[in-house]
Amino acid sequence: MVVVKKQINLKGFVNKNLQFERMSQMTKNRNEINFFSHNHETDYLLEEDKYLFKNNKSKYKFNVIGAGMIGKEHIRSTLMEGRATINGIYDTNDYSAEKTLEYFKDYYSLDLKKYESLEEACYESEVDGIIICTPNYTHIEIVKKAIKSGKHIMLEKPMATNIKDAYEITKLANSYNAVFHIGLQYRYKPTYSEAYHEAIKRKSLGDIKMISIMEHRVPFLDKVNQWNKFSEYSGGTLVEKCCHYFDLFNLFAQSTPEQVYATGGTAVNFVDFEYNNKNADIVDNATVIVQYKNGVSASFSLCMFAPMFYEELVLCGDKGRLKTYENENYLPNTSSNTYLEVLRGEQGPSKTSIPSYPTKIQNEGGHLGGTYYEHKVFVDSIEKKDDKAVTAMEGFWSIVIGVAAEESIKKGKHINVGELLENNEIIL
Repeated sequence: MVVVKKQINLKGFVNKNLQFERMSQMTKNRNEINFFSHNHETDYLLEEDKYLFKNNKSKYKFNVIGAGMIGKEHIRSTLMEGRATINGIYDTNDYSAEKTLEYFKDYYSLDLKKYESLEEACYESEVDGIIICTPNYTHIEIVKKAIKSGKHIMLEKPMATNIKDAYEITKLANSYNAVFHIGLQYRYKPTYSEAYHEAIKRKSLGDIKMISIMEHRVPFLDKVNQWNKFSEYSGGTLVEKCCHYFDLFNLFAQSTPEQVYATGGTAVNFVDFEYNNKNADIVDNATVIVQYKNGVSASFSLCMFAPMFYEELVLCGDKGRLKTYENENYLPNTSSNTYLEVLRGEQGPSKTSIPSYPTKIQNEGGHLGGTYYEHKVFVDSIEKKDDKAVTAMEGFWSIVIGVAAEESIKKGKHINVGELLENNEIIL
């Protein structure tokens, strides 16, 4: 029997992140209108004529470890959010580092410092936080060094490629005095954020009984050394990519998983892919079923050879049903790429809506604005305004389901989560 000491509890993590202050409030709290003050063209104004759009000096400095696609996304979101800036970057790949330096110099007039070692980047005295965006298999060793700095840490998902490393990071984070945030930014997307508000805060659906998530998308993109094509380095597709959805499972189930069963395989993508004399071994399709201790059941459907990006969440409770989706199908139509409906029948009002953030945030903030709001939560947590960062324990449970699903596919049977943890010598 596995006993969980710490219940998942993210009360109210969405509400304040979805609204901007009204103009009357802006004039009273000008220092908090970061998005507007940092993202408007105001070159026509002298500094003495700026009030709402005065360019305050950023309060915090972060270093980014890993200068690839996700590292650049975090840099952009940091700059857009405004309360922090990026001091420098470190990457073992010089080409990636140089291209990122050039990009932010050319498009943002930002001179980033290039660190020559991980230690130098982590222990820089004038830096307040560290954002880790390196390949999954490197996380554990980087965290061991970064955590010695005492600085605030944002660790990209998945926190590790296996349960033992995830648990070790969790133990380090639990005794850490600074903010330690796991980068599961999907919960901050407008669709899932609104779904959380309806289902968990308002309890529009009553008690949730069933959860269903679908993702249809294109194959994994190219990475440096193609590390995401190999389970050894990524943890496998259901850890690397799908930890986002398993985190949402846990968030809406408000419980911990008991049984996991999965089927899947490699049908289309990277069937003949070889790199450095190694054959790719990741799945491109899967069906995952999770049974929770409180009786909630959840199912996940993955297809990674579809000509679009489509995510769908369905929640069924004893008083209603919620459906929300995000869609990018590249067709020349004008329909919205997000949608949410709450159907309650005779239990109360039903509604439909189009969850969204300001266009600039959705287009440039990463993951439909989820990364931008993740950074807002990160800085809010640093300033102790709200404690809404994703905890290491929550990150750990997203890894547990992913690892269990990968193992279920390999063994062709359901996985008992308690036994899985015991086999990894983990007692919670």
